[in-house]
Amino acid sequence: MVWREPSQRIRELIREASWIALNPKPEWLDELDRATLAPNSAIADDPALAAVVSRSNRANLLHFAAANLRDPGAPVPPLLGAEQLRMARDLVRCGMDSLALEVYRIGHNVALRRWTEIVFGLTSDPQELRELLDGPVRAANEFVDATLAALVAQMRAEHDELTHNVLAERRKVVESILDGSPINCQRVETQLEYHLDRSHTAAVIWSEVPDGDYAELDRVVDAFGHAAGGRRPLAVVPNAATRWVWVSDAKPFQANAFDDALASAPQAHIAIGTPARGIEGFRRSHLDALITQQMLARLRSSQRVAFFAEVEMVALLTQNLDNSDNFIKTTLGDFVSASPELHTTLLTFIKNQCNASRAAKALFIHRNTLLHRLEAAQRLLPGPLDETSLYVAVALETMQWRGNQTGESPQALN
Repeated sequence: MVWREPSQRIRELIREASWIALNPKPEWLDELDRATLAPNSAIADDPALAAVVSRSNRANLLHFAAANLRDPGAPVPPLLGAEQLRMARDLVRCGMDSLALEVYRIGHNVALRRWTEIVFGLTSDPQELRELLDGPVRAANEFVDATLAALVAQMRAEHDELTHNVLAERRKVVESILDGSPINCQRVETQLEYHLDRSHTAAVIWSEVPDGDYAELDRVVDAFGHAAGGRRPLAVVPNAATRWVWVSDAKPFQANAFDDALASAPQAHIAIGTPARGIEGFRRSHLDALITQQMLARLRSSQRVAFFAEVEMVALLTQNLDNSDNFIKTTLGDFVSASPELHTTLLTFIKNQCNASRAAKALFIHRNTLLHRLEAAQRLLPGPLDETSLYVAVALETMQWRGNQTGESPQALN
């Protein structure tokens, strides 16, 4: 494109629009994330990969807007920074490099819609609008094309490296097991140095923090193996911020099994599947762990360790968050906004088969204190507890896994 410098008036308008774009509202960034992730469930279902794609999209937006703030209307050079390089690497490692074009095009379209809204808010002059839409839009098209070309070249280089990478080969072998492809068990066990004819407990260990110390994740992998009885775990790296892990014949995990590991890896999370035997158990436990990971991400839960056996019901109930919110509001009524102390008391009471003495002992409180709290809870509940205890327990269990743990009504429920 032959570039002609815009008039002073158009340069001022481009600079003003760029300043607005550089300071986007949170809801607009959320819209950008939803638009780019919604058509790509393979990315959206992986919290670590979704975070990488989101950061790359936002970096592109800020780069283009900042360039136009410095030199309004001028061509914008392609961007291949740390976020774009990480996205290229992770998409290749996940076998999703073909999705890069779609991610960029959708993000580009969303950004252009936003640019159109901004400039229509700055001027109503037809000639000015024409110039504000023509030049910057063509510059944006060229920017995206050039950045994509650089990204594709980077992905080719990553692909070539992975072709000769032992970790990538291990991942391919594991994926063939997970896909149900015919395998030679003896050969696969030799390649993986892992026996398949045993009981398997799978875990997904991940971090959503950009530029994190991913070596932390490997230390958590070791801790997972140690907590399972000192077994040497099988670990696969689907992307830089995620580890898929299996241990065979694991011992029951202690309540504090991961405290030390997570203390030294403050951004790590662990989702653990249920033990199951043989090749089918290898797949089943991994799927359980993935479902658990997705639930934690979906609910933005602050809890860092979750077992599928504990959250299976919550995972099913929260697949549709709107339905989940309606169930909680209908079941708990005003009790939704009660204190965490009351929530815990009532849930403990129900879990102890509505036995006040056992519940008080579990909570380390006097029985009379428990009864007073139960009376307060009943006043807030929309129906008699003795008729709705099962539903109340399910609603409270679901609330415990939500990101908002303040005791106030969760934002999603308002």
